[in-house]
Amino acid sequence: MPHRPSALRPALGLAAVSLACILAACSGGDNKQGAAAGGAPGGGMPPPQVGVVTVAERSVPLSAELPGRIEAARSAQVRARVTGIVQKRLFAEGSDVKAGQPLFQIDPAPYQAAYESARAVLVKAQANLTQVAALVVRYKPLHEANAVSQQEWVNAQAAQAQAEADVAGAKAALQTAQLNLGYARVTAPIAGRIGRALVTEGALVTQAEATQLAVIQQINPVYANFTQPVSELSRLRRRLASGQVEAAGKTAPVRIVLDDGTELRQTGKLLFSDLTVDPTSGQVTVRAEIPNPDGTLLPGMYVRGRLAQAQVEHAFLVPQQAVSRTPQGDTVMVVGADSKPAPRPVKLGGNEGGDWVVLSGLQPGEQVIVDGFQKMQPGAPVKPVPWTPPSASGAAPAAAAGPGPGTGGAGVAAAPSGPAASGASAASR
Repeated sequence: MPHRPSALRPALGLAAVSLACILAACSGGDNKQGAAAGGAPGGGMPPPQVGVVTVAERSVPLSAELPGRIEAARSAQVRARVTGIVQKRLFAEGSDVKAGQPLFQIDPAPYQAAYESARAVLVKAQANLTQVAALVVRYKPLHEANAVSQQEWVNAQAAQAQAEADVAGAKAALQTAQLNLGYARVTAPIAGRIGRALVTEGALVTQAEATQLAVIQQINPVYANFTQPVSELSRLRRRLASGQVEAAGKTAPVRIVLDDGTELRQTGKLLFSDLTVDPTSGQVTVRAEIPNPDGTLLPGMYVRGRLAQAQVEHAFLVPQQAVSRTPQGDTVMVVGADSKPAPRPVKLGGNEGGDWVVLSGLQPGEQVIVDGFQKMQPGAPVKPVPWTPPSASGAAPAAAAGPGPGTGGAGVAAAPSGPAASGASAASR
């Protein structure tokens, strides 16, 4: 039957035209969806985003963070001043004591006996003085009348002087005995916090060895002794001499950082910087006085101190991660006018609050790159966005991502709809 092939030719031609239209539509949809997904016209990638901070001039204290240890403002060793057996401990270990408060009781019996003996000797000496003084009074008119010999008069006066000396010696012996009797009751030499007792009841303490009984320390305020390399002090002095920085003075605050990283609420003050350099370590000692009302700082505790040693009037603060430190110098990356990053050498002057203090090398309003270094390409522009510190940004939820490039096109090609679908059905038929 020859008429059937001629009837099929128009239908096949119509199906081929429909299929070409379907493919063209799918191709256009892919290009549109790829552009919507973020691709640049012509197939190029957009500039990568980098986190930046805009720097501004400010007055910044030039601080140094130094290691140090806490020392009590006053420390007294309680020692035995007489020999004897300890009878009682009269304080609670670890408590606060007042000056003159009884701490230990040493057996006072032998010293009480010595005191009574000295007092008896004094009474005897005073009685003898009374007797010889009366003899001198009786001899005086007789001597004037030449009724007694000159030798008897001299003997009477000598006996009176000797009796007076005996009384003075007896008084001194009595006072010594009284002191020893008082030393049997050991008292606190200063007010402060007392530690543990170093002896117990029944222990023999001696005056010759000055047995240590306890230690009292005053811990409000306390001293913090820091060590600083002499090279840093020399560098600071050169900056002061050149006018780059101004001296902070002794009124500069001192902040204490504990071993767990927390900063003490109380602020101390700088007392002095030692003039002697330790020949073994090349360091000098710096002392500060720190208020310690709640007893947080204990003698011997390791701390770190932030000391404001100078004041910089025209400086910049940049995050530490923005600075690249090499033996050749310190540099930062700055976004230029053409949106291209460029290295910039800077001069650092220390750190303040986790940021580097930049003394020179930057201009107000410049954008310093802090984050996104791995995205940058040499000579390629970047898109600067404000940088947020990790502690402040928190965990931001991830944004819902749209369909990837080609996803929509693949979907259209896999499941054509509308007239194209019907045309394909007609072609299959």
